[in-house]
Amino acid sequence: MPVTPPPICHHLVLPFAACSAADWLPAMKALPPAAFRNFNQLLQGMKPIHTDNGDERSLSPPHERVLARALNLPMTDGLIPWAAWQLLKNGGTPGEGAWALITPCHWAMGRDHATLTDPAALGLQEQDSRALLVAMQPYFATEGITLHYAEPTRWLAEGELFRMLPSASLDRVLGRNVEPWMPATRQIRLLQNEMQMLLYTHAVNDARAARKQAGINSFWISGTGALPDTFLPQSQPEATLAQDLAQAVFYDDWPLYTQAWSALDAGEGARLLALQQGGDTVRLSLCGERNALSFESTHTGLWAKVRNLFGHQPFVGVLEQL
Repeated sequence: MPVTPPPICHHLVLPFAACSAADWLPAMKALPPAAFRNFNQLLQGMKPIHTDNGDERSLSPPHERVLARALNLPMTDGLIPWAAWQLLKNGGTPGEGAWALITPCHWAMGRDHATLTDPAALGLQEQDSRALLVAMQPYFATEGITLHYAEPTRWLAEGELFRMLPSASLDRVLGRNVEPWMPATRQIRLLQNEMQMLLYTHAVNDARAARKQAGINSFWISGTGALPDTFLPQSQPEATLAQDLAQAVFYDDWPLYTQAWSALDAGEGARLLALQQGGDTVRLSLCGERNALSFESTHTGLWAKVRNLFGHQPFVGVLEQL
């Protein structure tokens, strides 16, 4: 009788394992092969199970599509309902409502366009975040939107407007010109303009300016949509999203990026390899800006002799397919 493989004990998702920046490939090829020793060996005991081909202009990046598939969430581009999922995960009840994530943030204003800077670097505290939410709520209410505090740089918003409003992931727009990623709806454009005027003179920003901190001058909408009535999360363990590489990409810091890869190999790579060699089933999803490749441990008795196609390739060669 065929042997039933053990259930998946861990699924690691690596966003920005590759990216479109011109400096990415030279930086990766400059790393010694030993920098990927554990990941190389890990892939030799795995088989490819899914390829997600996409477009670098899609609103939902590959790693979010991988996570959505793992969680059994709807997969429409720009309408993966991350806000509703977060509410449900934290014990709330999204019901039949439509939800969105609202990120208070700083747009760096250039001569020709505005660039969204990393909200995590703002140091926004809860008291100030709540004060901004209270000030902004009446304007959102005119569009039928109710804001709910979740954390300093992430609020939840409920409103019918979000049900069919595609939105771009923060990971698509960080460090980039916001204009190509903005929702085209009149309501959101109006709110953006109103908030820029409101926040310009807000006491929170006056205090931030005195401390030489960047002001909160706008917001970003993402994670829009609603959970279907029939939604049931997958029973398998939730995937882990490793953000080690993302921050270096957002800051265009390639020495930091290669250091992060070496640390990932020594940490998560070694841990997954040990689990796999101990007989556990592990899954690895490598995600770029266009595509994602997912691999899973193979438990055929021939795996030590017959390597899959991907296992023979240099690790950087696998990443180039993303």
